[in-house]
Amino acid sequence: MSKRKIIKIDATKCDGCRACIPNCPEGAIQVIAGKARLVSDLCCDGLGACLGHCPRGAITIEERGAEPYDERKVMENIMAQGEEVIKAHLLHLKDHGQAGYLKQAAEFLKEHKRDVPDEIFRQKHTVVAAAGCPGARVESRLRQWPIQIMLVPAHAPFLEHADVLVAADCVGFSYANFHEDLLKGKVLLVGCPKFDDIEAYRQKFAQMLKTHDIKSITYAHMEVPCCFGLVEVLNQAIQDSGKQVGFNEAVISIRGERLR
Repeated sequence: MSKRKIIKIDATKCDGCRACIPNCPEGAIQVIAGKARLVSDLCCDGLGACLGHCPRGAITIEERGAEPYDERKVMENIMAQGEEVIKAHLLHLKDHGQAGYLKQAAEFLKEHKRDVPDEIFRQKHTVVAAAGCPGARVESRLRQWPIQIMLVPAHAPFLEHADVLVAADCVGFSYANFHEDLLKGKVLLVGCPKFDDIEAYRQKFAQMLKTHDIKSITYAHMEVPCCFGLVEVLNQAIQDSGKQVGFNEAVISIRGERLR
């Protein structure tokens, strides 16, 4: 049984308020004997939509041995709950960049002669630049969610055959051409090599590389010394994976200029 991210409920903190239930359209949580319970590993996608809705802080995410998430099994449960629940689930997948699962869900609906909501697959609008010039448009190149390194599941399908951009937190704020020059066509992972747990990062990247065939990794960081810590971590993770993965660096100055 492989390891993956999955929710964990602390029964000593849970008061059975049911706030988590509407935010788990997958049907992985039920309230039993006054406590929220994870009733199906197969139905928990590990993305944590329920976390922010628990007033007691009883729900966390852990990594443990669990049966692989099964989108078709989830859709069997969801389809009987009506159109609004179906839409909520599909939007959940879309907002978290789960393109593979979203495709499976759409195929399942079509097989069962059910409509797929058009707005789920509608492209996002471009954002017009503040200057107001019709020719000056800023388009987000973000392709998935979540983006924080420790929140992205190692098994996330959007990592398969991806060109990955690992960006230090400050880069996106410092480099004006971040989306077009660095992010376009890539999956984004964001973190801070100074304040975050570097060892946890090393383990996470090793899991990602072991699980997926990642085409390349670009590490974008500031010119300051504390940002260089991830260079060795990423190179070591690639070496440990035994795979041929291209590695590139992009260095941004504190004045917001790309140095290389």
